[in-house]
Amino acid sequence: MAGATPASAGCELIKATNSAESPRAAAQASQANAAESAEAVKRRRGWRYVTMRARKVEPDPFWKAVRPEVPKDILIKPDIVTRKTYTQCWPGVVVPYVCTSGAVACGN
Repeated sequence: MAGATPASAGCELIKATNSAESPRAAAQASQANAAESAEAVKRRRGWRYVTMRARKVEPDPFWKAVRPEVPKDILIKPDIVTRKTYTQCWPGVVVPYVCTSGAVACGN
């Protein structure tokens, strides 16, 4: 196809934050959001496939005007680490619980 360029290989850092009524539900929601973000990167970059691997990232609060950063002493332990995501959760200010999942999405 004239003018077409092959999909470029590479990786992108993904950080996905969600909230819920329980830490478990917030973690599941942020992990699902990370997977959706990886698929969006795949589509945007024109990759044939995408893989994910866990990467610890800074917790990313929703309401930065209320809580600009998440103090380390309020993080709920243990962190949830899977093959695909690294998730950290904490009690929210405006919502009950918040979690941020980090991953590296790679593809070609």
